[in-house]
Amino acid sequence: MVGKYIDLQDAYKSIYESLVHAGIANDAKVEIKKIDSEDIEKEGAAKFLSGVSGVLVPGGFGHRGIEGKIQAIRFCREKKIPFLGLCLGMQCAVIEFSRNVCGLKNANSTEFNPKTAYPVISLLAEQRKIKDLGGTMRLGAYPCKIKKRTLAARVYARLLIEERHRHRYEFNNKYRKLLEAKGMVFSGIFSKKNLVEIIELKEHPYFIAVQFHPEFKSKPDKAHPLFREFIKAAMGVRTK
Repeated sequence: MVGKYIDLQDAYKSIYESLVHAGIANDAKVEIKKIDSEDIEKEGAAKFLSGVSGVLVPGGFGHRGIEGKIQAIRFCREKKIPFLGLCLGMQCAVIEFSRNVCGLKNANSTEFNPKTAYPVISLLAEQRKIKDLGGTMRLGAYPCKIKKRTLAARVYARLLIEERHRHRYEFNNKYRKLLEAKGMVFSGIFSKKNLVEIIELKEHPYFIAVQFHPEFKSKPDKAHPLFREFIKAAMGVRTK
């Protein structure tokens, strides 16, 4: 787990519990290594992630520790380590891919750099002129249509899902064709507003990231499929 609130005991409580649920579903005991993303910024991803079986990057707000999360995601992409990104974790995956695969130097979210030349993550057009941001987040459950023959379709075993959201920034559709051409798959879409909900990579054992919070729907006797399949993929990794 690469996060920015690692020292706060309950900050990721629902995610830790979801990983335990996924372990139960796979008849495995999940050992969670908690890594502060700021430590990765200082000392590099390899020092902390070499030997792990999978990496999860959770949600959050603000720029602190973001570059560490991006480094961790790059490490997973290049080393073929199972990866699951949640909310901000998905946004960081988009930024990493844009910078290091698509050649969009310094691509970023306008949350972290309002003047970035490549705002691959940004506010929706209708939110950009709002000064008082209170109550403007995308909250609650939204439907998501899943593309056939994708990792997301295999994981969920269905093509229409509903998941809970808690965020303000979204993937910028201006860059969708470029990222698709370079190998990113946009496998889940909120059709009503054409918003990207799920991304994945083809040439990877398990690389998937979502804009929503699946941890809110996981139960001890019914692990969320994203966590269940993440742990299953991690179990296939032989650590060194």
